[in-house]
Amino acid sequence: MAQSKTAKQIQDAAEALFAEQGFVETTMRQITREANVNLAAINYHFGSKQGLIQSVAEQFLKPFSDYIDRALIERQAVLNGESIKMEELLELLMRALLHVDQENNHALLMFTRLLELAYMKNQEELREFILGRYGSKLAPYIDLMRTQSALMEEDEFFWRLHFVMGSVIFTLSNFTMLAEIERKRFDSDAEIERILHRMVPVLSAGMQARGDKLYFSRV
Repeated sequence: MAQSKTAKQIQDAAEALFAEQGFVETTMRQITREANVNLAAINYHFGSKQGLIQSVAEQFLKPFSDYIDRALIERQAVLNGESIKMEELLELLMRALLHVDQENNHALLMFTRLLELAYMKNQEELREFILGRYGSKLAPYIDLMRTQSALMEEDEFFWRLHFVMGSVIFTLSNFTMLAEIERKRFDSDAEIERILHRMVPVLSAGMQARGDKLYFSRV
């Protein structure tokens, strides 16, 4: 069903505020003022702030997961049974992020803010929404990551995968500041596409490093 003009107005206003301030920091009052609607309109179209967050999230989670799904199918057809290597899987992830960034200029910042929010305490509903809606769709990609990783226990793979996510989230959420530091230190301008590409060999090496469990002893 096509989204109503009022619903889109609310969603666009919320998206801009969420990207600028964060999900927790943005109030319903700010959204109603920015969208020029009353609180009843938000409750009617989205049910609650949580429902609005989920609706905004889908604007980039869906094209992100669709891109990965489509790219995997196309690449596997070309490889004709051969495995997709780790670096190519990570390149695919970066291209998916760039794809949604081209579609929506708030997408990358929203992506990082959403994942940061999902890992906060008392956000079980949001985590369940993301996993329920997109977990199965991204499962083939995660399975390929698993097969191309070094031999390791499941709990080790769990942490390695989250190290990858954490690296991407940190880089994207702090990109403006990191780019400014680079500009002052090296007199060069950072480009998001190049930075994402530069992450690939680092992340690939991390996923393919030996999975032996090493523990630091306390001094």
